[in-house]
Amino acid sequence: MLKKYEALSEQVNLTNTLMAKAVISKYLNRTNLICYSELSRLLGCEAFVKHENHNPTGSFKIRGALNFFHHMSGEELETGILVATRGNHGLAMAWAGQWFHVPCTVVVPENNNPETNRIIESYGAEVIVHGEDFYDAQSYCEELVDSAGYYYVQQGNEPEILNGLATMGLEILEDLPQADIIICPIGGGAGCASLLKTARAIKPDIEIIGVEAQNASSFYHSWKKGEIVTLDEARTIADGLAARTVFHLPYVILKNTINDVVLLTEDEILEGVRMALNTTHNLAEAAGAVSLMAAYKIRDRISGKRVVMIMSGGNMEMDHLKKAIGC
Repeated sequence: MLKKYEALSEQVNLTNTLMAKAVISKYLNRTNLICYSELSRLLGCEAFVKHENHNPTGSFKIRGALNFFHHMSGEELETGILVATRGNHGLAMAWAGQWFHVPCTVVVPENNNPETNRIIESYGAEVIVHGEDFYDAQSYCEELVDSAGYYYVQQGNEPEILNGLATMGLEILEDLPQADIIICPIGGGAGCASLLKTARAIKPDIEIIGVEAQNASSFYHSWKKGEIVTLDEARTIADGLAARTVFHLPYVILKNTINDVVLLTEDEILEGVRMALNTTHNLAEAAGAVSLMAAYKIRDRISGKRVVMIMSGGNMEMDHLKKAIGC
């Protein structure tokens, strides 16, 4: 099965990402890359944050959604699209679907944030609640495809979604061609894989370091074992990282090319949220703050280098925020 995705990985490339940039620039402004003095002091490096939390839906996912819709034909999308999500992917696909006039059905797990569900619906999408976690929601999508004929968008396995996500790598190296290291969260793996493909095509010696929750380290275990591993559960406060398994396409891109993966405990993830607030004055969701905390955890290794941390999103649940700041 992986041979199929190895072939698909060739479609994720610098040429297609440059084309995606032309598409996405019609809808989005480039996000800020900011060097923060206090964060630089704490980490002992030149610390830059890529603010994907400043995108319209609050995360980097919108890049991939826009590029996906642009490349799909009317016939393929005639019956609408179907996605599984904990939040950011569903928000992005519903928001972009409005621009392209495509009906969108979003399956979320039973414990999903009600506010996220409401916002998805406000973008014109239908929300279906099913299953205990993201993995269950994905499985239900596969059942619905057979019965209802939707186009099921597996976010991590669509090359044009990855080419869209990769545009953040283009922006980083346009703004900071001297970057030594990029640190990126890993949930299903699409963001980190796309970033690596683009960054390495431009600067082959740049280091790419992933970050996962210790409680949801599906890619880490797959990377170490040399085959895709599905965890029994993935319970973490970082919803964007709560993946019981990595997508196939990101796995084949990352498995032999990523430099390292940093694992964070739940307490460390919450500390990352506080660090983002204190040093950048930004509210990052738990998954969006892990790059900062991972950099702090490996600060001896990154000392004196130019380090870019991806703040992948800012859609923080109020209960999680209260927990992070001790209310």
